[in-house]
Amino acid sequence: MKVGITCYPTYGGSGAVATELGIGLAARGHEIHFISYAQPFRLSGFRERVYFHEVEMEQYPLFERPHYTLALAAVIHDTARRERLDLIHVHYAIPHATSAWIAQEMLEENGGPPLVTTLHGTDVTLVGLHPSFHPITRFSIMRSQGVTAVSRFLKEVTVRDFSVPGERIRVIPNFVDTEVFQRGRDPCHREVFAPRGEKIVMHVSNFRPVKRVVDVIEVFAGLRAAVPARLVMAGDGPDRPRAAARARELGVDRDVVFLGKHGAVEELLACADLFLMMSDRESFGLAALEALSCGVPVVGYRAGGLPEVVPHGEAGFLVPVGAVKDATEAAIGLLSDPARWRKFSEAARTVAVERYGVQCVLPRYEAYYAEVLGRPAGGAG
Repeated sequence: MKVGITCYPTYGGSGAVATELGIGLAARGHEIHFISYAQPFRLSGFRERVYFHEVEMEQYPLFERPHYTLALAAVIHDTARRERLDLIHVHYAIPHATSAWIAQEMLEENGGPPLVTTLHGTDVTLVGLHPSFHPITRFSIMRSQGVTAVSRFLKEVTVRDFSVPGERIRVIPNFVDTEVFQRGRDPCHREVFAPRGEKIVMHVSNFRPVKRVVDVIEVFAGLRAAVPARLVMAGDGPDRPRAAARARELGVDRDVVFLGKHGAVEELLACADLFLMMSDRESFGLAALEALSCGVPVVGYRAGGLPEVVPHGEAGFLVPVGAVKDATEAAIGLLSDPARWRKFSEAARTVAVERYGVQCVLPRYEAYYAEVLGRPAGGAG
């Protein structure tokens, strides 16, 4: 099967999953063509049957802003025609599904490949809800021959807010490569982050307001008062200065490490003891899943799709949004009881492997592709 994949190439869950999906499909014998304005950040080195097509945009005096949606449509059209793609899979309804639909219309006389759109969250829970974008978002979803959502929560939101028939959306969760994300891998940076044997608490995000990174700092401050610990903050974004300022106010800034963007999160999570995810809206929570795969229990807010990923009381604890005190107590309870932590760590790894491992989820995408194409499931075809 020849599949074109379009995603955002920058740091983030949707780009990571789309890239890992393509890499995994290529390893199973399919031919994958990534189409974006830059090489996806997790696509490094040569990989057999994996190709990249860059969307280049020229600046013209007539256009005040680059027209990425149109430029992307042109490259999807060209790639689909030249490489004889069987299927186009885009991640995010807008602008990617919109661009792919335009490409399909351009290919109509030759019977363009069907379009599968995966909804990841921001495209329907934030941007797509804006009055200016709501109609085109719904149009793009409805014009897709296949639609998937990464969680039941996101499917329900899409059905409710965009009047999309529930039967049109297939829930296929995000996944993790459990061979890459595992505890005890080398290199491990434990001695660097915790030179005095402290517990390592970790947070990974884009530091947008929805991630509530100030709450992360406050939970850590409460935890630090009871358990020797250090907090590693990986990622960057608009709320980083606020988080740093709050750490200084609470007197824990010497125990908080702001790493900025990091391309090898698996190296960090391999030595973490606890992962904090205090988002007030999370369509899935890929960073939390990657933590679970490394045997790291998660403490977070019970919001969006995160309860589908983190079994409460088994692999972590989820508390109401804003309940900093409850989250702090849960974190202290885990890190102050070695036997309890070990039980949660083992459960976290089991959840990741048995429910969300790449070997579990990838065949579901293959089967869905075959269904959309009207082919028998199985094989690279």
